[in-house]
Amino acid sequence: MPHALVHGEKLYYEAHGDADGAPLVLAMGMGGSCQGWLPLQVPELSRHRRTLIFDYPGVGRSDGGDGAFSTADLADTLVGLLDALEIPRASLLGAFMGGMVAQHATLEHPDRIDRLVLVGTYARPDAKRRMLLGHWRDLARQGVPVELLVRDRLLWTAQDATIEQTDLIEQMIDFFRRDGAPLSADLFARQCEACLAHDTLDRIHEIAHPTLVACGRHDALTPPVFHRQLADEIPNARLVTFAHGAHLVMVESAEAFNHAVVDFVSED
Repeated sequence: MPHALVHGEKLYYEAHGDADGAPLVLAMGMGGSCQGWLPLQVPELSRHRRTLIFDYPGVGRSDGGDGAFSTADLADTLVGLLDALEIPRASLLGAFMGGMVAQHATLEHPDRIDRLVLVGTYARPDAKRRMLLGHWRDLARQGVPVELLVRDRLLWTAQDATIEQTDLIEQMIDFFRRDGAPLSADLFARQCEACLAHDTLDRIHEIAHPTLVACGRHDALTPPVFHRQLADEIPNARLVTFAHGAHLVMVESAEAFNHAVVDFVSED
């Protein structure tokens, strides 16, 4: 299994494809491992760009993850991975927490980033997002069964049409019930706290990179107002809203989503 030594700890990663151009790094959101990119994104994206996926410290097969951290700390980890793999410049795609990590990576290391894709994320949480993230953090720390936390999160991340597919929802819950979450409950709680504290709103106008802001029209966790804000504040950004899809738009509209990303990262 491939690992890179980043800040003294082994970080798990996978590289797929050998296409030309700046590699595309996919940064996962809260509660997931890099394996979540494999079924729908990696096969298509890696045909057009070398595609790099990785696990945050303490997640999946990565070491570490002890102590408090911020989205800026995770951005330093991401850039440390680029250093370890001798990748001078890459495009970044980040979903929710991964989008926050990508914002910081671009702000603090602008010369290392080519293009930026922000999916289902925000620059600053509002009161409702803070309340929800605090709720998830508290549930995790109270030790509720993982399937209950997954159900609660699906109510905010899947669109109604997806939830109507009860067999699919139960399969997703059974997966976590059988295999467990790819990170500890305490680490998930600390991820919630990192997202609670994330705030780049006063700085994102400094991002000069071509940026694609993507969202599902029915996203309840990060409604379109957050994406319009990102697209308005980042000077060279464009907003794409997918009619079919909620927060899990990269799953619910995978073909259209992948096509939009490939077109964007392939532009001159």
